Amino acid sequence: MMRRIGMVFLASVLFLAGCATGNQEGSGKNNNVGQTADRTARPEAVPMKSRGKVVPAKRGENTYRLGNEQKRVETIGFLEPVDPKQAVSDVNEAARNLTYVSFFSYRVKPNGDLIPLNDEAALAATKRNRSVPMLVITNFAEGNFSPEIAHRIFTDRAAGNRLLRNVIRVMKQKGYRALNIDFEHIQEKDRNLYNSFLRTFLPQVKREGYLVSTALAPKSSDRLGGPWHGAHDYAFHGKVTDFVILMTYEWGWTGGPPMAVAPIPQVRKVLDYAVTRIPREKIVMGAPLYGYDWTLPYKKGGPPARRVAPLEAARMAQQRSLKVEYNNRDQAPFFYYTDTNGKKHVVWFENEQSAQAKFNLVKEYGLRGISYWVLGEDFPENWSLLRENFIIRKY
Repeated sequence: MMRRIGMVFLASVLFLAGCATGNQEGSGKNNNVGQTADRTARPEAVPMKSRGKVVPAKRGENTYRLGNEQKRVETIGFLEPVDPKQAVSDVNEAARNLTYVSFFSYRVKPNGDLIPLNDEAALAATKRNRSVPMLVITNFAEGNFSPEIAHRIFTDRAAGNRLLRNVIRVMKQKGYRALNIDFEHIQEKDRNLYNSFLRTFLPQVKREGYLVSTALAPKSSDRLGGPWHGAHDYAFHGKVTDFVILMTYEWGWTGGPPMAVAPIPQVRKVLDYAVTRIPREKIVMGAPLYGYDWTLPYKKGGPPARRVAPLEAARMAQQRSLKVEYNNRDQAPFFYYTDTNGKKHVVWFENEQSAQAKFNLVKEYGLRGISYWVLGEDFPENWSLLRENFIIRKY
């Protein structure tokens, strides 16, 4: 993760504009879906519109609102508490802006046991900041999501029951108040099995008084199959959960060609489909708190792109007097540089303008809110802009 590097003339970098391209279909955390990029169109950049005057919220709301725009939203920040001390710092920095802090993740074993996190300190910080701690369970093992673990949980009744008992026990013992099931790379043929698992599992968790949600791969049609999209049934998840989190990011990813992490046209395609299958008030749109630095020329199977925090990218551009361009179609900034070895790089990242484009989608589609992957990446302008646009719900 990127660590704290301080604010360094961010505004002077973030509003430079230009043009470029990048486009594809299909995305998500840690995926390796084949991707293509369109390098032909070069739309003209446009200036960021004024956001208006910030008006303090009413006493007791602990929020801000923008003029007459007073949409109340729920916000989620995913946290990887690898270093307990750093995790507390990450929570303290962001939690005032978050309805939920999602702890990623308690990994599910084939027999239904859970591999726990060292989460006590970060949980205490979450509660002090009046955010709801959310337990995330995954089928993650040995560096990737395991379809075999998911299949075992779906088909072995004893393992499924054991998982249910363990989840409820952990939530009660540690004070979690919401659950997110993030099962990915499931075999397409297991779609009905996954639905059956959720049909049985989620009501029992809800009966204990907890909110339940799932994470969904981004797709623009139910015809999209394969191990990334096929087993995620949007309509069914919309019925059995309190809300869903759409993983609308990672079109630009560490192993793929250079492009925006969350290009707005691709996110819009996912939302256009999602609102036909899931009630809008149950949809939480995913957004990245990071970008990537690619070595050029890109070659499939070549050096992976390095993840960079928005503030780190802005600082790099400012210190080197680099031209930051802005892709008006994908709504994302980028710049080029040459390293000390003479290698050319391109960095796609996030700034205020790209963040505002995502907030505009939340408003346009009337969504429940926005979810961030991942806390610990420096992007302070995002949080102030979030408070200008929305009233953040606190329970």
